[in-house]
Amino acid sequence: DTKGISTSVAGMQFGESLPQLAKLANEMAVIRSLHTETGDHEGGRYLLRTSYKEIASIRHPGMGAWALKVLGRQNRTLPDNILSGGEARHPGAGFLEPAYTPVPIGDPNAGLQNTVTPKYLTEASFDKRMELIDKFDAGFRKKYPQKQVEAYGEFYRQANQLIHSEELKAFDLNQEKAEVRDKYGRDQFGQGCLLARRLVEHNVRFIEISLGGWDMHVDIYQNDKLPRVAGTLDRAASTLISDLKEKGLLKNTLVVLGTEFGRTPRINQNSGRDHHPGAFSGFMAGGGIKGGRFYGKSDKDGFSAEEDDVTVGDFNATIAHALGLPLSQEFFSKSGRPFKVAHDGKPITALFS
Repeated sequence: DTKGISTSVAGMQFGESLPQLAKLANEMAVIRSLHTETGDHEGGRYLLRTSYKEIASIRHPGMGAWALKVLGRQNRTLPDNILSGGEARHPGAGFLEPAYTPVPIGDPNAGLQNTVTPKYLTEASFDKRMELIDKFDAGFRKKYPQKQVEAYGEFYRQANQLIHSEELKAFDLNQEKAEVRDKYGRDQFGQGCLLARRLVEHNVRFIEISLGGWDMHVDIYQNDKLPRVAGTLDRAASTLISDLKEKGLLKNTLVVLGTEFGRTPRINQNSGRDHHPGAFSGFMAGGGIKGGRFYGKSDKDGFSAEEDDVTVGDFNATIAHALGLPLSQEFFSKSGRPFKVAHDGKPITALFS
């Protein structure tokens, strides 16, 4: 029942539930030939974030962790890898040092919690406690000069920097005007996108915002289920792109929409759609991307990728290419096994202007 609507690019159509993104089609490269072999949510999300299949023997790093590992910190006091609304089983830093793990923001409306010291604790008392911790740990650090031990100390140093940072206000959405917050949408995803814009303004390197449920196996149109969820995405993502462009930040910021797999092109017997890894879409905007076009296509039924097919590894390699990460370089886990930033993915260089 979903109809197509015109966009800002002649001959290019989006679904009718995405009217605001349709107006920004000229900024976006829509990849419509994504495909994967993974049809379960957990495995699909893991693959999307790491380019590797989930196995029991090792955890692979997410893209934000790779960016910090290779490129270093971009903001000296704020966390440089942020996850808003993500689940507990996020791969995080994988086999890399814990310092590269994304900082989770469960609810962007609440900001970064536990960053204000109690009123009874003076700055002098706090500094004294930190000195005592350092003295207590000194012997252990000397006896075990290992990365895991060093990472624990680095965690304390970064936390100390953070609570004394003037830039902590970046996490306070109450500093935004009410009409700006309304424009993004007062839901968790919308406010997560607003937080992302604020963090980009403070030179934070990598931010991931999770939308959550799109699992519509039953009654996809009942109670406006699809239009409601699509509307949440449409409102927040379009406002983020527009806001970044207005502030002159879009050209140096890559905005990516990704998902673990698609939905079946046919409505099932329960008036819903099921998991479908054979063909699905994502988009990229900003960060050197040439907008206003589709890349790849499926067959006429939307069942399989047919032209210029793109794997999840290719998708991530394209992000890594935009970040300037080395795609051929091997990094070794503690067990000595070699891994690459985007596994064997190849970047879609044709997307860049």
